[in-house]
Amino acid sequence: MRHRIVAERLPDGTLKEWHMVRGDEEQVMCGRDLPEGTEELPDDAWGTDRARPFCHTCGALYLREVP
Repeated sequence: MRHRIVAERLPDGTLKEWHMVRGDEEQVMCGRDLPEGTEELPDDAWGTDRARPFCHTCGALYLREVP
């Protein structure tokens, strides 16, 4: 299954943290609802400086799903 990384931004536009989404689902793995059209990264950005800070819950769930 492919995943994608999406940004959660504060009202002022500052990056709060990155979240993981399964495939074509809309909701992030930790259960938060983020607005459509938010900035995305491919799942291969996981663990790199590009995807920091990362949601702890999404990260833990993602690690349980990928080999």
